[in-house]
Amino acid sequence: MGNFQLDSKLLCYYRFVMKKEVVYAFVDSQNLNLGTSKNLYRNKKLIYRGWRLDFKKFRKYLSDKFRVKKAFLFIGYIKQNERMYKKLRSYGYDLVFKPTVKDNQGKPKGNVDAELVLYSAAVEYKNYDKAVIVSGDGDFYCLHEFLVGKGKLLIIVIPNVKSESSLLKPFQKYKTFIIYDKNKLEFKPKKMGGVAHRHVV
Repeated sequence: MGNFQLDSKLLCYYRFVMKKEVVYAFVDSQNLNLGTSKNLYRNKKLIYRGWRLDFKKFRKYLSDKFRVKKAFLFIGYIKQNERMYKKLRSYGYDLVFKPTVKDNQGKPKGNVDAELVLYSAAVEYKNYDKAVIVSGDGDFYCLHEFLVGKGKLLIIVIPNVKSESSLLKPFQKYKTFIIYDKNKLEFKPKKMGGVAHRHVV
């Protein structure tokens, strides 16, 4: 697979453009979380080792790299996770909740695709000039196509180079992968008195 990491000239161009334009990010939290943290196997062979994303660092990454003014994080609502939601807000995310239901195994499930499309293409559409879409899900093909047609798609940030949808192939020039900045974005527990201290998020 080709290397789609942003080169220095392209990054300079993005920063020049974004100084004058309002940039919003629309983040598929489930795709982001599972795309970075889940191990992937092919023919019983490990092809990708999951790692833990630091959501606080990721919010700063969106601001520093793409000048994101607002970052909407689309997430399934679970009452017991209120403490985590408070943390995410303190990092600078605007949370958009989706009611959850339980699957056959009793695990909560909340697909946020519809909400992400609604906010980026309607609710917040007039409030931004460029959009950063964080997801490797092919279900957003029509959204990408729409935003490209309107000149409003800045970049697609994909959590995992090994699991991105093949439907995203037409948008190669808009793609970058989080793995390229893993060293900056990986969660690293703080050691306090020789004992690792873990954050909520």
